[in-house]
Amino acid sequence: MSEPFDISTWTCPLPLQNYPTIVMGHGSGGRMMSDLIRHMFLPLLDNEVLHQLGDAAVLDIDLDLSRLAFSTDSFVVHPLIFPGGSIGDLAVYGTVNDVAMTGARPLFLSAAFILEEGLPMEKLGQITTAFAAAAEKTGVQVVTGDTKVVNKGHGDGLFINTTGIGLIPPGVQIAPGNAREGDAVIVSGTIGDHGMAIMSVREGLEFETRILSDTAPLHELVETMLAASLDIHCLRDATRGGLAAALNELAKSSRVGISFEEDRVPLQPAVKAACEMLGMDPLYVANEGKLVAIVNGEIADEVLAAMHSHPLGQEATLIGRVVVEHPGMVVSKTGIGGSRVVDLPAGELLPRIC
Repeated sequence: MSEPFDISTWTCPLPLQNYPTIVMGHGSGGRMMSDLIRHMFLPLLDNEVLHQLGDAAVLDIDLDLSRLAFSTDSFVVHPLIFPGGSIGDLAVYGTVNDVAMTGARPLFLSAAFILEEGLPMEKLGQITTAFAAAAEKTGVQVVTGDTKVVNKGHGDGLFINTTGIGLIPPGVQIAPGNAREGDAVIVSGTIGDHGMAIMSVREGLEFETRILSDTAPLHELVETMLAASLDIHCLRDATRGGLAAALNELAKSSRVGISFEEDRVPLQPAVKAACEMLGMDPLYVANEGKLVAIVNGEIADEVLAAMHSHPLGQEATLIGRVVVEHPGMVVSKTGIGGSRVVDLPAGELLPRIC
């Protein structure tokens, strides 16, 4: 991602080479906008459906006994390119993960790029290339999209909106309100990596080990878990608000209590050091490649073993249980033997993080 992007490699690059940065004409609906779409976005994202460039995509989906999962998200991260990823792959993986948290197999994406006047064309090419590579990696088709340009000073470079559609297999019943007493609470790996990767760039922090974003697609990990057991009650990707927000949302939706041990939550030493330096609680720091699973306690070991077999679940850990006490609340047991209420964050701890 750090290598300079060579616009001479683009398909029919001349119309774009004449404009090294985005100008208002790229969003006018005329020839410049057509050049941008046909010579940058289409060569990178092209497929039979998208190539039609219609106002809407017509999709052939054999539902059979399946149900649709449908999600939309917007991405406003700053900086646009960060250690371990960019807003491009983040936009794909973030929406793929939202769809996957229902147990669905992601199939289709939409992509709307809101460009700010003055955005370097090379940076846009780098980000779009990352977006296309992420879509190819996850096996989703980008079937429709939109491009808009806003005046300089009104967009902070680039915003991306995506919508995802997937199919939920028969027998899968995953929902935020399904947690039950005795269920096991599992986190898929180390927390806080994405948020601290962003903050290390913003604050100029350097550590012996470089902190990289955990941006990654989780749908195949979810499929591996479901292959081990369909008795998975809740899934949530721990993005804004971190692990604390994810657990609180599930506790409130299911009207149950959640109790977990802080010492069991996986945490990289560099992330822990960064949080201590900045006075932040890692439980509240955003992730972009980690999930929380609430599963039937009797099959927790089977699900954990399946997760450990997948590259994105090798550090998966059972951190707690669902309890009848304190419904709607999350309580942690601290390393010194005490307890504390882990509430939702009161405000925005890390602005422009995803």
